[in-house]
Amino acid sequence: MKKILYLHGFGSSGASGTVELLRHELWEKTDAAHRATVVAPDIPLDPLEAMPMLEELAFDEMPDLIIGTSMGGFYAQQLHGFTRICVNPSFFLSKKYDIIYVGKHKWLNRRKNGETEFHVTKETIAHFQEAEAHQFDGVTDDDRTLCHGLFGDEDTILSSQTRPLFEQHYPGMSQTFPGGHRLNAHVVTHTLLPYIRILNII
Repeated sequence: MKKILYLHGFGSSGASGTVELLRHELWEKTDAAHRATVVAPDIPLDPLEAMPMLEELAFDEMPDLIIGTSMGGFYAQQLHGFTRICVNPSFFLSKKYDIIYVGKHKWLNRRKNGETEFHVTKETIAHFQEAEAHQFDGVTDDDRTLCHGLFGDEDTILSSQTRPLFEQHYPGMSQTFPGGHRLNAHVVTHTLLPYIRILNII
């Protein structure tokens, strides 16, 4: 049975609607021979804590595919050696001042520990800046064939520089799709799942 590791976006959790949709499509609506389980952790707020945790989780779970959306795409890109799909990856979250700012925020989905709110500090943002400065370190020629980028042509949240930056490090490994920043049922069923099948993951 195949296994997919899903990494959520900023302010979300492993209990997001996208996770439930993926589990429904990859398990309940799929025949037994092509089913896949979906592992979806709550990503720690601080990237200096999140990246080591995700690396350990990936090597423990050994997923057949890693999917990361937005901030999750930022982390997925760095999990070298695994096949991964970065959907509208947010490579410079620290520069999105309307999204990450000092103060109290609400989680979009309840976390496994029951938390509904979190606080961003100046230190949190500084840690993102530090992590972003080194996010493409360690990309090898072999790894360039493992990382795929999907970019919505109506994504108004990320700048137009995101895909060119991805292509700079992973030439020929990206494509656009009709849609915005967030995954929805249409994008999952008509773009993401067909792309996964093209990769022969499921």
